[in-house]
Parts: sequence; C-alpha cells; structure tokens
Amino acid sequence: MTDQSLQIEVYSDVVCPWCYVGKRRLERALHQIGDAGRAHVVWRPFQLNPTMPTDGMDRTVYLETKFGSLDTYRDMEHRLVEAGGTERISFAFEKILRTPNTFLAHRLIWYAGSQGHQDAIVELLFQGYFENGLDIGSVPVLVELADRAGVHADQFLKSEEGAAEITAEESVGRELGIRGVPYFVFQKSYGISGAQPVDAFVSAMEKARTTPITAKRS
Repeated sequence: MTDQSLQIEVYSDVVCPWCYVGKRRLERALHQIGDAGRAHVVWRPFQLNPTMPTDGMDRTVYLETKFGSLDTYRDMEHRLVEAGGTERISFAFEKILRTPNTFLAHRLIWYAGSQGHQDAIVELLFQGYFENGLDIGSVPVLVELADRAGVHADQFLKSEEGAAEITAEESVGRELGIRGVPYFVFQKSYGISGAQPVDAFVSAMEKARTTPITAKRS
C-alpha cells in the first residue's frame, strides 16, 4: 500500500452479528496490508429494523416474527457461533433478552465520531450486546458504555442532536443501493457487501486504490 490514508465507510447496525464479524475481518485485513494505523474508518448508520418500537421487543417474539420459527434461527445462530469463534468473538445469544431500537445507538456512534472515539464505541456496543446481552436501546446502558470510551453522552442522548444527521446518512446509503449490512465503501469508489473473507477485503482495498469508480457491489 501507499502512504495515502485509506478511507473506509462501513454501513452497519449494532444488532447485526455479521457486522461484528465483518468488523473483525476488516481489522485483520488492515493489519495484513500494514494500514491499520493509517486507515480512516467511519461508521455509517443502517437500521435493520427502523420501525422497531422505541423500547425494543422481546427477543423470542422478534425471532419468531423474523424467521418464522426458532428452529430456522438456530441454524443461523450455529453458523454465527462458528464464525465468531474464528474471529475471537464470544457470541452469547442466550443472554439477549430484548431486540432494541438502534436509533439512539447510531446517534451515539455519530457523536463519538466527532470526538475521535467512534471505533471504541462501536466495539463496546457490539461486545455489550452480543457477548453480554446488554440492552443497547437503553439510555443508561448507552451512557455507561460511552463513559468507558471516554465520551460524556448523558446530555447528548437526552437531546435531539444528531437525529437529522443519522436520517440523512441512512438516506445516502440507500441511494447507493445498500439493502443489507455490513457494507464497506473504500475510497468512496469501491464497495463490497457482507462479512467477506479477509482476502476479499485486501483485494477490495487494492482495487479502490487504483479504480476511480462510484461505489458498487462486489
């Protein structure tokens, strides 16, 4: 890679387990090419459940509604646990009692970005939800996680700051044709969808360095 800083935008939702896996694989790819310290990663919002009630939904009810049956979901869960194991992610789905509305979490990620702590917040949100079963739609939980990242978010989360920006950023993603996450855009020129293998990320980064095209699906 060159000395030019690699610009990466990640469209993600913090209740998306494959987004957590994708984060790990992206990090491994950046280490592999020696760009871990130079890459500029920006996390963009994409709500998988934009109509979710503000206080979330019982996890079992949500899964039955989404997948039709818990048996169908369990098959996917098994694949996720295996994938997580290879990425040092200890998925503990049994600890999750509620599926939250993630709009507040996305606002917090946006706010943390203005203070240089965005990646730390994203990591804590993924870890808190998938490994510890925290309700990341709860203001007290979000405030506690923010404090751990060095972000004072109590007053921010009680305001409406960032709400319009989140809505606008989501609209940009949909205009790019993004219908699912994770979705990674490199150098505003090359996009890939899904928690791809590390080699796919490396290839995308190489192409983005040399291909001045609009973001597209891989």
